[in-house]
This record gives sequence, C-alpha cells and structure tokens, in this order.
Amino acid sequence: MNKLPTLLITGANGYTGSHACDYFSKKGFNVVGVTRNSQFNGEVQREICDLTNKNSVIELIQKIKPDFLLHLAGKNHVGDSWRAPSSFLETNVMSTIYLLEALRQENVVCKILIAGSALQFNPTDLSTLNHPYSLSKTFQSIAAQSWVALYDMDIIIAKPSNLIGPGPSNGVCSIFAKKIVEMENENAEKFLMVNNLGAQRDFLDVRDVVKAYEVLLRKGNPGEVYDIASGQSHSLREIITTMKTFTCQNFEVKSETAAQPEEKFQIPPLKMIELGWIPSFSLSVSLKDTLTYYRQNKNN
Repeated sequence: MNKLPTLLITGANGYTGSHACDYFSKKGFNVVGVTRNSQFNGEVQREICDLTNKNSVIELIQKIKPDFLLHLAGKNHVGDSWRAPSSFLETNVMSTIYLLEALRQENVVCKILIAGSALQFNPTDLSTLNHPYSLSKTFQSIAAQSWVALYDMDIIIAKPSNLIGPGPSNGVCSIFAKKIVEMENENAEKFLMVNNLGAQRDFLDVRDVVKAYEVLLRKGNPGEVYDIASGQSHSLREIITTMKTFTCQNFEVKSETAAQPEEKFQIPPLKMIELGWIPSFSLSVSLKDTLTYYRQNKNN
C-alpha cells in the first residue's frame, strides 16, 4: 500500500488553516496541523510548536519529515503591526526562515508553499510601503525566494487577496457580517460604522484560495510568485448593499470620514488560470455564507 503524502500545515487553527486542514485531508493527504497552543478544533493530527523558536522547529521537522509544507501561520493585522512591528517581523519572517532551514539541514525533500499577501510592497520603491505588516510579508517573500536561489529549494510564494467566506476572520467582510448578525438581535444598536465606503478591494472566497493552494502544491514552479485573486474590484458600499439583501434587519450605515471613491483595480490571476484554477464562489454566495456562519456561531 502506498503511503499518503504528508502535508504539514502551519497556522492550522486560523481562518485559512482550518479550511485547509479539512480540505486537504479529503484530497488524499496525511495532514498534520501545527498550532502554537492547545486550542485546535480540527480532526487531523496536531503538533504544538512555537515557530519563532528555532529548536522547536527543528524538532518538529525531525519528527514529521513532511512531503509538503503549507505555511499559513503568521500575524496579519495591519493596525497591530504599527504597535508591534518587531513582533510581526519575528513571527512572519523568522518563523519562515526557521522552517526553511530546518528542512534544508535535515535534508527533507519537501515542496513548500509560503502564503504571502497582496499587501506586499515593491522593495525597489519605498513609497509603496504603507505599514509594518506589508514590510514583514515582503521580507518573508524575499527570504523564501532567496532560499530558492541560494539552496535550490522547491519553494513557491502565493499572494492571496482579501479573503472572505465562512469562518472566524478579522477581515472587513467578516466584521460587517458579525455586526449585522448582532443587529438582528433586538437589543443591538442599528447602525454599521465604516471608514470609507468608497474603498475598493479584491475579495476572494477562502475556499477558492485553499483550492488554489492545492493547484500550486501540485503544479507550481519553484521561485515563482502567484497572485490569487478574483480579478474584480468591489467597493465597501457594494459589499454592504449586497449583505443587506440577506437580512430583514434595517440599519443605518455611518462613515467615519467623507466617502472618497477609489479607482477600481484588478489583480488578474493569470498564472493561476494557466495552471487550470478559476474561482468558483460568487461574491454574493461568499457574503451569504459569511452571514450564515455568524448566525450559527454567535459566540465567535
């Protein structure tokens, strides 16, 4: 009997990680989920590891010896990155380097997928740097590509756009959905506060992103960076208007600043399309499923 390939997923108790553990366990992988603490609701094998501790990472790799690594762990809150930039650099950059070095030093043959971010900046133009989170994810990507160039490792970098869909998330659509569900309770105030209704984002369902990760683990080329996006731009006003169609609750929308429309933009996932991937969840389905999740999990 052939042994199932072992896939190590870091950040297994996170928003994307929980979806990934469930998805890949059904796709013929022996999934091992890595968490920093004992809080884990998944049904796959779990390993506890502080990825910012070099020795702990080495012990993890020595024990699991994965065939594939999906590195999702990290800090991803832009606001918090301003308050603790060094913590974001340690978590997002050094944990990645410790993983790559442990795999290299232990001579583990492993295909590696690093989850970067659409918020990375152009390192040749510092005017494109907007916050420490962007800095940490850009450094993470540069480090991963450097290990490909220096040590010929099989590493791929993905840059997903703004993720939406069911599950606990700190994303703006999830925040809106949670607030709307709270307003459906008679005791909650009936208004939604938004910073800028004209802000434009590319939104993509987390379930489509996980499918894209499978495509990359099977077909992605070492050293390549892949944009994973819907290719469409939507304003926060559009998001709220769509969400209103899925609730009977009337509420007021308040803007913290004067609405400043932003230009629509596109992140065409051309490389992903060439590999055979296309998104399958529409924006409306993703938003409806997000609302349904919070109605069914009112304590999250």
